[in-house]
Amino acid sequence: MKVKTILVSQPEPKIENSPYFDLQEKQRVKIDFRPFIHVEGVSAKEIRHQKIDLSNYTAIILTSRNAVDHFFRVAEEMRFKVPDTLKYFCQSEAVAYYLQKYVVYRKRKIYVGKRTFAELTPLIKKYKDEKFLLPNTDKVKPEVPQTLDALGVDWKQATFYKTVVSDLSDLENVTYDVLVFFSPSGIESLFKNFPDFKQNETRIAVFGNTTIKAVEEKGLRVDIAAPTPETPSMTMALEKYIEQANKAK
Repeated sequence: MKVKTILVSQPEPKIENSPYFDLQEKQRVKIDFRPFIHVEGVSAKEIRHQKIDLSNYTAIILTSRNAVDHFFRVAEEMRFKVPDTLKYFCQSEAVAYYLQKYVVYRKRKIYVGKRTFAELTPLIKKYKDEKFLLPNTDKVKPEVPQTLDALGVDWKQATFYKTVVSDLSDLENVTYDVLVFFSPSGIESLFKNFPDFKQNETRIAVFGNTTIKAVEEKGLRVDIAAPTPETPSMTMALEKYIEQANKAK
């Protein structure tokens, strides 16, 4: 079965040189983008119900750009002036760079991990006398609280934003050759929107082991998986599959 249409369950890339656009042009396929999930902020009132007083913390652990946005949104809603002395522990360079949207980078104490949360822990351990706040989503990876507990630091987690299923009802009668997923939440959204979904000839592409597991638990077939040593990115995995599927017979 040839591949002509692909739906990626994420927002359309904002950069012009996205590999998805290159893939679309090179392989002559149509690629649409549609977030299957989206993030909604939790109100300052709800944060207070979680017994969170921002003035009690001397350090913030930021694991994503969403965490950055919603921490500063809540601070503004609470009329809390973020002190210059606050320490920022960012999981990756991308998160730290994004922080510049809200603070003057060179005037703040910012500590940056490499990529994973585990790689940030030596920095947190070094400053174990701080009082840490982890502003996060309602769906936290279990290794994050487990790791912080193991470090023995003074920390508290709070839900600043929630992952919500998007309304996809307008796609009910639309079919794609390939559906691309990056998280178990995307699979959850698929079945909340379309409880009777049948895969049939639709190919499913997934990124990451937890997403593969979520697909298989729903009785679906994984046709394209990334990352692998040969195809470390989703676009590379898609390209390899399309080249094989679209060969003239």
